[in-house]
Amino acid sequence: MEPPSLHGRFLSDVLPRIRKDPRVAGVAVAGSIAAGHPDVYSDVDLIVVIDDEAFDGVMAERLELIGSWADLVAGFTGEHVGEPRLIITLVGPPLLHVDFKFVRASGFAERIEDPEVLWDRDGGLARALAEQMLRTPPLDLQWIEDRFWVWVHYAATKLGRGELFEVVGFLSHLRETVLGPMAAQRVGALPRGVRRLESIAPDEARDLRATLCGDDLHDAGRAVLACVELYRRWLDDTAVVIERRHRAEELAVRYLRDVIG
Repeated sequence: MEPPSLHGRFLSDVLPRIRKDPRVAGVAVAGSIAAGHPDVYSDVDLIVVIDDEAFDGVMAERLELIGSWADLVAGFTGEHVGEPRLIITLVGPPLLHVDFKFVRASGFAERIEDPEVLWDRDGGLARALAEQMLRTPPLDLQWIEDRFWVWVHYAATKLGRGELFEVVGFLSHLRETVLGPMAAQRVGALPRGVRRLESIAPDEARDLRATLCGDDLHDAGRAVLACVELYRRWLDDTAVVIERRHRAEELAVRYLRDVIG
């Protein structure tokens, strides 16, 4: 699928400028454009592949380089999402969200989804993708189970104090970290928070509505209980074998119900 016109114009403009830098080995695009389902609200996930020996120098001047490639409005590094190689930007106007991810040529093929190569200086990107298999890490349900009931107890303490903003933030955390990824996994999609759940997992997204709450502590308590019940149901429905923390579950849920009651 062709990207929307704004995205297409951006790629047409920026690609020749990036190619002028002899340190760049190639450029690829990932995300919804590579997957074939972009819309006017999509961002552009651009991968700029750098020769290994030039990588440190390029990393030191990334913002300046981006400013020479595009009309940079704002940009910052992606440590908060665990990706310091990333520069998250707005370019324009008209405004467009573009993520520039700088990677070493030797590490380009380490991926969890297949990008679309836009320019490949000497064919190295295509060869690397062909030689290294896609690796999609599974959702670590044991990691979640080891933490989930501690999180439930935490939410109950915030309910007991009447800290509604904390509870609302906790509910969002559970959807992003636990329930959203579990919903995506149930339909064979990449477990990426709650992204596009309404379209990729509509039944699960409908169930998740019960975990939303309004500006009311009673409603917030109901939503936390809904998270617990949904987690239990989806965990029971998986074939993955994990060590269930039954005692932690029993005590945390009892505490939650006592606070709500």
